[in-house]
Parts: sequence; structure tokens; C-alpha cells
Amino acid sequence: MSPATIFQIHLGLGYVPWLLFLGAYAWPRLKSMDPVEAQRAIATLHSFRFFGLVFLVPGIVGPNLPADFAAFAAYGDFATGLLAMLALLAVRIRPLFWAFVAAFNVVGAADILIDYGHGIQVGLAALAGELGATYAIPIVYVPALMITHVVALYLLLRPRPESTMGRAGDAGWTDQAKR
Repeated sequence: MSPATIFQIHLGLGYVPWLLFLGAYAWPRLKSMDPVEAQRAIATLHSFRFFGLVFLVPGIVGPNLPADFAAFAAYGDFATGLLAMLALLAVRIRPLFWAFVAAFNVVGAADILIDYGHGIQVGLAALAGELGATYAIPIVYVPALMITHVVALYLLLRPRPESTMGRAGDAGWTDQAKR
């Protein structure tokens, strides 16, 4: 089996255990949580995306990893991580918190989708060995990030029952916009 085929299998199967984890453990808990606490949990995971800057470290990635792919992926992750950290820091200022939550999820999901497209354009599967020590990032970490972006955006946009809209600290993004 070629390295490109193995990489593509890894990319696809990377989603399976995370989706199983989501269905069995994370989703039941997140959907029952206070909206702020659910988003804080997701933001905490994404606050580690500063780690994506490792794509720019020579010796960690191979010299033939396309520089434009590595730079875009690194800085997109870095920006998302900073936005997630700002959301966590702004939790007491709810309108600002919700703005940062929306921002890190939109920026982060777009970054991942663009990186997938860019990876196809540059033939990343054939160059998978050039990922070096970062090989695990797209296989293990990115699926968890993409899945949690989808969950976070769903939680932001889902309608909240009227009975919870009036509780202090329980206003979600859609409820915040109604005020």
C-alpha cells in the first residue's frame, strides 16, 4: 500500500473514534450543559491550537513540505487558538464572549476546510512523510477539532426553550441576539 493511500485511510478513519466518543460521551453531556459552560469546554480544547505553529519548525517537518501549505495551516491554527483563549478570558462579558465563540468557530472551521482543500491541491497525501512529527495532527487532532466546531456551531444556532431564556447566565448566541 502506498504512503498516500495509508495517509488517506488515516484521514478518513481519524473521524471514526471521535464520532463514537462524541455519540457515547461528549454529545449527551454538552447538549445538557449550560450553553456557556458547553462553549467554554469546546473553547478550552481549541485554545491549544497555537500548537499548529509547529508546522513552521524545521526538523519537525520535512524540508519538502510545501511552505505555503505549512504557513497557512500554522497561522490559521494560531489565530483560532488566540480567539478561543480570548473567548475564555471574556466569559464574564457575555456579548464579547459570544462574539469570540462565534469567531473562533467560524475561523477555525474555515481554516480546516481550506487546509483540506489546499492539501489536495499540493498533493499532501503523496508528501505525508514530510509532515514528520506533525503527522498525528491531521490524523488525530484535526478530526476532534472539526467535530467540535460543528457541535459548537450547532449549539450556538439551535433554538433555546423559552423557559431557559430568562435564566441569568444561560443566554446562548441566538438568545443574546434577541435582546
